[in-house]
Amino acid sequence: MARRAAVADLVDRARRGEHLAVARLISLVEDGVGTSGGGQLREVAAALAPYSGRAHVVGLTGPPGVGKSTSTSVLVRALREQGRRVGVLAVDPTSPFSGGALLGDRVRMGEHATDDGVFIRSMATRGHLGGLAWATPQALRVLDAAGCDVVLVETVGVGQSEVEVVSLADTTVVLLAPGAGDGIQAAKAGILEVADVFVVNKADRDGADQAIRDLRHMLSLGERPAEGGWTRPVVRTVAARGEGVDDLVAALDAHRHWLDEAGERERRRIARAESEIQAITLEQVRSRIGDLRGVHGLRELARQVLAGDLDPYRAADQLTGRVGPAGATPGGHGPQA
Repeated sequence: MARRAAVADLVDRARRGEHLAVARLISLVEDGVGTSGGGQLREVAAALAPYSGRAHVVGLTGPPGVGKSTSTSVLVRALREQGRRVGVLAVDPTSPFSGGALLGDRVRMGEHATDDGVFIRSMATRGHLGGLAWATPQALRVLDAAGCDVVLVETVGVGQSEVEVVSLADTTVVLLAPGAGDGIQAAKAGILEVADVFVVNKADRDGADQAIRDLRHMLSLGERPAEGGWTRPVVRTVAARGEGVDDLVAALDAHRHWLDEAGERERRRIARAESEIQAITLEQVRSRIGDLRGVHGLRELARQVLAGDLDPYRAADQLTGRVGPAGATPGGHGPQA
């Protein structure tokens, strides 16, 4: 009961804009995700549920070196000039050697550190692929509940298959830059398909006009929006000088209005919730199956498969039948967060 009271107090303080309470809630979320007991993750999630769904979630992704952090920083500045409260989740890769992360985005966005209307949190991927951290969805809910009008989710530098941000964002921005190799070709099999808004950053460099033409040509080949559909814009920016940022904000606002008018925001968020529920369910099943290892006959099933007496699919069916009802395994533990 005391723990629940503590979480409720933290949520109340976070909703009043207390940065320390917001930071503490995100820490509880990070500590709970992927642990055997879940920590206070479930309590935090339950306490946040009534206050989520208000913020416009913008994902920023793209190949390494296109200026995501600089673009995020100037976008924060532009949004703050309009009086909007902004949250930033900047995801940095985890070192495969030390397990730590540089969390350099926090350093690069230091100009906003004293602004009470901005909350910046760097998060380590902790080995999770897809450009995000495991705890990102719940951390986003914390910032949403804390009254952020816009939450910017900046991914690590991603490649073709690391497009997880699209499952989290209302609006996905894909940044590209000229002069960084064949960036559009490298990205087109993955992240180009998920964009709602394109940004060609570092547009003062040679080759920017050609990159924009190539991108628009690629879009014209496959883009046939239905009546009332969304035509994806290409915005030209030089983030280091703040150029084109107003155009980017206007594109984000236009997409937000389209999402509401077309009913697309609700559709995307329902799909997001479905995916999250499935992911949590699968993690719980994995945890329960892990409890069976060496206890409920998994090794014997493996021996039968090795001997050719049983195929792995029938073995899996038998193992599934030994997993107890949702919430427990026979002789095992309760649900895992």
